Amino acid sequence: MDGYYKSCSSCGNPLQFSDSRCKWCNQLIATDDFEDWVYSQFEDNTHMLHGVVHSNGYGHLLTVNGREGGSNVLSGSDIMNFWDRLCAALSVRKVSVMDVSKKYGMEYRLLHAITKGSSWYGNWGYEFGFGSYGLTVDAYKRAEHALSSMPLSPLLYQGRKPQTRLQKIITFYQTLSGSELLTLKDLFSFLLRLIHESHKKLITKTSKKSNPSPSNVLCAWTRNDVERVQQAMIKVLMAADQSSWVTRRTLKGVMCKTASLELLDYCLKHLGGKLAANGMVVEAQCNPTSSDFEFRLQPLNFTSCQSSLHCNFPSEEHLKGDLKYLFDVLLNPKSMMDYRPQATRDCVIDSATKLLDCKHFVKDYKPHADDTSTIYLWCHLELADQSKDDPILPPELIVLPLNATVAATVADLKNEATKAFEEVYAMFKRLQVEDLLGYGPIEDNITLKLLVGTSGLVKVRGRCAGKYGLNRFRRERGTENWTVDCTCGTKDDDGERMLACDDCSVWQHTRCAGIDNSDAIPAKFICKKCSNSFNS
Repeated sequence: MDGYYKSCSSCGNPLQFSDSRCKWCNQLIATDDFEDWVYSQFEDNTHMLHGVVHSNGYGHLLTVNGREGGSNVLSGSDIMNFWDRLCAALSVRKVSVMDVSKKYGMEYRLLHAITKGSSWYGNWGYEFGFGSYGLTVDAYKRAEHALSSMPLSPLLYQGRKPQTRLQKIITFYQTLSGSELLTLKDLFSFLLRLIHESHKKLITKTSKKSNPSPSNVLCAWTRNDVERVQQAMIKVLMAADQSSWVTRRTLKGVMCKTASLELLDYCLKHLGGKLAANGMVVEAQCNPTSSDFEFRLQPLNFTSCQSSLHCNFPSEEHLKGDLKYLFDVLLNPKSMMDYRPQATRDCVIDSATKLLDCKHFVKDYKPHADDTSTIYLWCHLELADQSKDDPILPPELIVLPLNATVAATVADLKNEATKAFEEVYAMFKRLQVEDLLGYGPIEDNITLKLLVGTSGLVKVRGRCAGKYGLNRFRRERGTENWTVDCTCGTKDDDGERMLACDDCSVWQHTRCAGIDNSDAIPAKFICKKCSNSFNS
């Protein structure tokens, strides 16, 4: 309820949007206080869903908080499905979103781009809007392809050195998977699928349905072959101390001369829960330290049987821990391990940085008109005193009746265009559309259908009677005229941290100027261009 009322500063009772005085203590509500409170709602990121749709059909999705954001009932997908249906019902034109979402403690736009080839919002049709630091859509796609297709084989080469933690984890999940994991995309996709299955408590059931490979592998051997190898493994466990765990790697090493490696992997994967002699059963667990399976024999009972059947896969917490570790050492530019060769590491860092630099995504709903009794015109506005530095405004949709009794005229188009732009833009409160361009001198009473048809694009010219409002609201950043010209190619504010040269007053990114985002901005800054001119 906090998002729908404001507390009175005098008595603390709730005030509605329309209240100019408190109903309880008759305290006058200051306009500035109310506006400050309204703006604070836009900055609040605790809403389950927070979106804005302007009267011209352009919208912004500001907040989505599903289970990761604290919701006990709805998932992020549930909320997005509702938002998408709402936008379609409202005939929204375009919606933008800034993707800064995190999942499992990681930047999800990077993880999702590698596994799915798009942002998470891409599931609902949101596409590349614009990238920070001059990033283009082609550069974004190249970075996504380079990172997702990165092979795992160079990471597993160790020579005679002992396996590292990274190599153990990758080998573990390659063994666990029924299909080959060859690339970063394969590895992270498999981990996310395991987490999803584990969360739904259907790991065993879904993994058998989604992994046809065990049955395919089994076709290469008979059931007697599998039974023979598993019984030999049980004999090894019986010879070992029953209180001690025997690792998968040890069992595989002992049995390496009795069967092929593929058959050993299959038998080990299905060894947990296997019955042995003397009322014993094979118990399996995933060691959280070594990221390897371990086996031992224990007396058969209901609890041990259930435990063994469900321990063939690591727990959800274990899976998330491994995912976070792999993300940090393989994808995160700030904590990435030392790839070899160095050129590979540089490519991975560059690609990951580009994906992280893309936060702005847009969905175009592409509205279309099916009503044959109406004229639909997209109307461009040109100001009579328009400056070449003014931004080009998007067209507004003008809807006019089309019937025999009330024929829309050029005058009707001018009036409706005036209303449309006045409603959308604060700087056009005194706008008057005067001319329809491209048709020469025409009278206002000309029937519009005869001139432009029932749909299409038109261009009108208008004039603002009050200069004050136009100058005040012309730019979103205010009336100050400042220039962005960064070495990365950016020519406008892209939302990233910037600073201005104290000599030429041109703005550029702090990162492009060699200043880390965590460092303070220097008291005096001279750009390289000005520094070079001083030295020359």
